[in-house]
Amino acid sequence: MKFGAAVLRAYEDPFTIEEVMLTEGPAEGEILVRISGCGLCRTDLAVRRSAGRSPLPAVLGHEGAGVVAETGGAGTGFDVGDHVVLSFDSCGHCRSCRSAAPAYCDSFASLNLFGGRGENAARFTDTAGTALAPRWFGQSSFAEYAMVPARNAVRVDPSLPLELLGPLGCGFLTGAGAVFNSFGVGPGDTLAVFGAGAVGLAAVMAAHAAGAVTVAVDRHPGRLALAERLHALPLPAASVALPDRIQRLTGGGVMYALDTTGSAGLINDALRSLSPTGHLGLVSRLRTALPLEPGTLDRGRRISHICEGDAVPGLLIPRLTALWQAGLFPFDQLIRLYPLADINEAEHDCDTGRVVKPVLIPDGRKR
Repeated sequence: MKFGAAVLRAYEDPFTIEEVMLTEGPAEGEILVRISGCGLCRTDLAVRRSAGRSPLPAVLGHEGAGVVAETGGAGTGFDVGDHVVLSFDSCGHCRSCRSAAPAYCDSFASLNLFGGRGENAARFTDTAGTALAPRWFGQSSFAEYAMVPARNAVRVDPSLPLELLGPLGCGFLTGAGAVFNSFGVGPGDTLAVFGAGAVGLAAVMAAHAAGAVTVAVDRHPGRLALAERLHALPLPAASVALPDRIQRLTGGGVMYALDTTGSAGLINDALRSLSPTGHLGLVSRLRTALPLEPGTLDRGRRISHICEGDAVPGLLIPRLTALWQAGLFPFDQLIRLYPLADINEAEHDCDTGRVVKPVLIPDGRKR
């Protein structure tokens, strides 16, 4: 089977649109999905910064949504024609997976970041027969088709705009999951979100749906304006005495803070913005040492890392689509569509902050 895909051949090179080949159909427990749309996530772009770790050449993409085209037997639980959102891979049998914490799977890194299930590499090649690294995050969905473990897929209502749903499998899942799962935010709670990108704004929307008061901090005026439209109180990241301002706005500090930036300075600001016993969650991977300033972790404050919003995708994704249908999680306001062929333009726009969430469409539509 031949189809188009965006291939990354070197860490510093642009993506190239190529014809790739799948030499076999789905094995037992797999489904072949015709991709309707795939979000471009900063984790895809982080491959360039971690040169040498994720194998190349590869087809990236891990926020795919599409239609089941073929199944590897009745045991997959899916039928041809089902609409699905794709999420991250997990082994399904380690202690974390069996404890409904698949984001902390013992094999998470190997399955999602460093080559996936290596036995599948020979099935996925370019037209010269060179093996391509398969199943980035269980998907490799910067393509017209993706072969995925059925466990990675979540069936969705076919009346939903399928081409927009892919980011619910990672970026929006992470922000909303942090609010609903990691923090358990409820009516009257207070939250500060540091970084109003896709993950941060998903947290803003989820917090509003939960009835919380939210402060959004960012350096881009346009993103602060968008956060305000989504019912957050906007604050520039460069504000003087930022923690004091947040404390005043929220009557003594926030109960929860979410940092999406990985900035040591903002993480310390976030800790100082917390009320006693407050909880700071980090979703970005730290790339430098994190020196904590004196007094930031006293009075019962705590800090934790949050992966994939502590979510079980099969539970959270339907919740988010139901909230969208009720007008309470308007994630479509964050999305701009690009043809898959324009992936390098989409990467540039994402990197420069011109767009919050690019979504790549194999059939070439753009808005």
